[in-house]
Amino acid sequence: MKTAWLAGLIGLGIATAVGAADWASVESKAKGQTVYFNAWGGGESINQYIDWAAQQTQERYGVTLKHVKITDAAEVVKRIKTELDAGRSTDGTVDLMWVNGENFKALKQANALYGNWVEALPNWQYVDLTKPVRQDFSESTDNLEAPWGMAQLTFIADKAKVAEPPRSAAELLAFAKTNPGRVTYPKPPAFHGTTFLKQLLTELTPDPAVLQQPVDSAQWAAHTQPLWDYLDELHPVTWREGKNFPATQADMIPLLADGELLLALTFNPNEAANLIESGQLPDTAYSFGFTKGTIGNVHFLAIPANAKAKEGAQVVANFLLSPEAQARKADVKIWGDPTVVDVTKLTTEQQATMNNKAKGALAETVPTLPEPHASWVEALETEWLKRYGSQ
Repeated sequence: MKTAWLAGLIGLGIATAVGAADWASVESKAKGQTVYFNAWGGGESINQYIDWAAQQTQERYGVTLKHVKITDAAEVVKRIKTELDAGRSTDGTVDLMWVNGENFKALKQANALYGNWVEALPNWQYVDLTKPVRQDFSESTDNLEAPWGMAQLTFIADKAKVAEPPRSAAELLAFAKTNPGRVTYPKPPAFHGTTFLKQLLTELTPDPAVLQQPVDSAQWAAHTQPLWDYLDELHPVTWREGKNFPATQADMIPLLADGELLLALTFNPNEAANLIESGQLPDTAYSFGFTKGTIGNVHFLAIPANAKAKEGAQVVANFLLSPEAQARKADVKIWGDPTVVDVTKLTTEQQATMNNKAKGALAETVPTLPEPHASWVEALETEWLKRYGSQ
């Protein structure tokens, strides 16, 4: 079975990694390599965490980690595909990237990812297999990307201004009408803006189960019309009357802090705690979700097929999956990104760090709703830009 699966990968043209038993060889080859890690650079706490990881991989393994701060992973996908199309098959500009969803699917379909390395990582033993670590937006990961963290759409408000937050799409619309100009969302195709659209669609479409399948163009209008009707009603009462939108989720935070907005959103249930800790939000800030749930997923690390430092990238990915690195990442005073490892396999001290709930973090249980199939992302973004992009 394993042999057939491996042969299938080779047949698809996907490069394969050094065997699992030869991890020492991987570390040896990694020493002295420079790993260009393309990852979103819009969060200061995230940037500082990656700086810490870079220091650790240099000291422990002799691997230099360079954080290439990006704003849109889709641009990295285009660059990798362009390099491969041009015949640059061994010395690409990207060694490791933070990816999931439609970007992973695009790279997988293009045979642009290095394969058969993830479950050979020594720290794979700690991964919580009850979490969707082998599925990415309904797409099988096929040993092509390593889980790094968990995420769930979460809203942020200030208790001093919003005592009772909206708990559904319908309540959000009513809230926006009661508070004109003080609700908005990031402009799609910004990741958080598109996620907000998917959240609304999941709640408003007549049959949410169809979202787990590829987009059916024949049924597109029937499935999405409730979303467009909703946005047509929402936009006139949003910030700047829906004629402008924040470029990113990070741009909403200062607007929330100074009271111009009453709500912000994030994909990290612990981000509000982190922002309180850093002084960017008042200590009256809090997190909440919708009663019937919000969209959640796993985010991953992938190595392009033409990466120059494949061994170094595996060493970095393995370190980032370690209990030590995962516990530090989950600490709300550091980043607050929920872990993908099984906490029962960790030390008591590491478990305590991961269970540290600081003021402002999501303190309630919010059901996790599945991401729609990756094909919905581009379709929603294209339709949104056609309808509202020129306003």
